[in-house]
Amino acid sequence: MGANRWRQTVGRASETISESVFGAGSLSALIVLRTPGNVARADPAEVSEAPCCRAAIEKHSEGALKPQSVSTKQERIAMLARSNPAMAFTSLNHHLDLEWMKYAYECTRKDGAVGVDGQTAQDYAANLEQNLSRLIDALKSGSFRALPVRRHYIPKTGGGERPLGIPSFEDKVAQRAIAMLLEPIYEQDFLDCSYGFRPGRSAHQALRAVWRGSVERRGHWVLDVDVRKYFDSIPLPKLRELLAKRVTDGVVTRTIHKWLKAGVLQDGQLFYPDAGTPQGGVISPLLSNIFLHYVLDEWFASEVQPRLRGPSTLVRYADDFVMLFAYREDAQRVLAVLAKRLGKYGLQLHPDKTRLVDFRAVRPPGEEEGKLPTNFTFLGFVHVWGRTRTGRSMVVKQLTAKDRFARAVLKLSTQCRAMSHWPLAQQHLRLCQMLKGHFAYFGITGNLRRLERLCVRAVRCWRYWLARRSRLRVLSWAAFKQQVLARWPLPRPRIVHRYATA
Repeated sequence: MGANRWRQTVGRASETISESVFGAGSLSALIVLRTPGNVARADPAEVSEAPCCRAAIEKHSEGALKPQSVSTKQERIAMLARSNPAMAFTSLNHHLDLEWMKYAYECTRKDGAVGVDGQTAQDYAANLEQNLSRLIDALKSGSFRALPVRRHYIPKTGGGERPLGIPSFEDKVAQRAIAMLLEPIYEQDFLDCSYGFRPGRSAHQALRAVWRGSVERRGHWVLDVDVRKYFDSIPLPKLRELLAKRVTDGVVTRTIHKWLKAGVLQDGQLFYPDAGTPQGGVISPLLSNIFLHYVLDEWFASEVQPRLRGPSTLVRYADDFVMLFAYREDAQRVLAVLAKRLGKYGLQLHPDKTRLVDFRAVRPPGEEEGKLPTNFTFLGFVHVWGRTRTGRSMVVKQLTAKDRFARAVLKLSTQCRAMSHWPLAQQHLRLCQMLKGHFAYFGITGNLRRLERLCVRAVRCWRYWLARRSRLRVLSWAAFKQQVLARWPLPRPRIVHRYATA
């Protein structure tokens, strides 16, 4: 009783202080404002978030606790797909109930860009149950109308711009709900060589498969393949034909067809492309995986590999893939027929970016060198042969690609410039978040030197922009180390993924 009475007394005192400082009923004392310096979630070891602060952050992110009914329905769909590999599902739309749609809404990002109608997640949530019920009726009755996507361009790593299609928020929720119906089916069909945009799979698993294919399976001849404008080139009749192999439900196929034919709004003009699925849609990665599963994965596993002389490996992440072969003749034979295979389904190989790579660690004496490239880039890493620290053996090293390194440095410089007027503590927090995020992806065994180089560039950028904001326009390195780095040190580079060992 004494402890409870003490807690009640402390609680009343804290409420009195909060009301006197922030006003009655205010939670401002516990809420951290979403400024550019604290958008990302803080490290648990550094900050203990209050429950209301954690809820404010999580409401803008994807992911939610899956209801038991949704999980049970997906398990039943997966069981049917697994037990009947050739069966086409004729009835799936009866799973689209209010609880299913609520979970689809919870899994949809709330802070994404708005579509052509300008509706935000907050506007849609103002009358959520009525909006979701109306969406269910529209989908099942066929009166659902897909809005055009808003075209937006982002810079590409190798130069140029990548077109994105931004759907409306309601279309995002509907696409998430349909994707939840299709994923349990196609996860039973997809092969192990596919890693992109699949539950439980990541880019690092694909990188690990490449490493094992080159080291353990002697994949010393590599086809570095690039499909020209893949998402914009998918022929819609072929896509619908391949979808009909497993899904013939009228509600699902009709709704997908409406999204593919919705059109694109760019610079105030509406046009309707004859092919392609817009990048940026929730369902587009799944549709692209389905298309390449039939076009590439099954063809390589069932028709190509049995005819090869030695072992081979296919690793695909969305539309980026590499093929590793033990013999040069096998690689040349596949390269000769690959363009014909993709051309049959309306796709084209990029003539400048598709190449055969001689990925042998040691070449026989007297053999001419320089005719073929000796390294390749995949998922932001350049793969090269190098010696271990002791120099006794050769290993495959995965190093940060030059364009990715330059892009990371540019982001650091831009961020330091934008936050030069912030308090130093907030600047330090933001830089730590950016560096830790870089280490989480590029922290692979053998890549430590390039991580250290990025840390050096980060320190230089920070000091440069701090010197620009100072009154004297001069901040010596000694003063910067003593006054800034000693108090707010940046994180040291660390290796997160240690599978690439000798």
